[in-house]
Amino acid sequence: MKKVVIIGPESTGKSTLCEQLAAHYKTLWCPEYARAYLTKHGMNYTHDDLLTIAKGQLELEDDYVNQSRKNGNRFLFIDTNMYVMKVWDEFVFGKCHQFILDQVVERKYDLYLLCNTDLPWVADELREYPDLESRERLFHIYKDIMVNQTVPWVEIGGNNDERTRSAIGAVEEILNK
Repeated sequence: MKKVVIIGPESTGKSTLCEQLAAHYKTLWCPEYARAYLTKHGMNYTHDDLLTIAKGQLELEDDYVNQSRKNGNRFLFIDTNMYVMKVWDEFVFGKCHQFILDQVVERKYDLYLLCNTDLPWVADELREYPDLESRERLFHIYKDIMVNQTVPWVEIGGNNDERTRSAIGAVEEILNK
């Protein structure tokens, strides 16, 4: 089974893209644990809350990996991973839990799809950075991470349909060899 992670700043279509890819490939997608956590506990989170969220994300991911393997799925699409947790922790608190850094190294994936900031901002109660400047700064942090790691990655941009086509093209080109 190939694991594809969708990353990028908030409000860049990560969850939508995961859902569309899972539907296209008739498989599962792992949602972002932070949304459920913050909905339940509120937005006054701490540095230590991010460690709890990271552990929850990994547990959720492991559950979806196991379920996907049992189902014989070829792909699992994952909305967010430890790179996102690392960027979030460093951007907000200026530091990162060692556990998150260790998991960045330990966890293995087959493809990253990096969502650009070219979609219009969509506000919701969990989003913190409506300004394009912050979103673009975050995007460049993610892009620097992608450039400096070894897993194949593709930048995804355009409207929702263009993003889906680009993502399917990347999956086909890189993972269906």
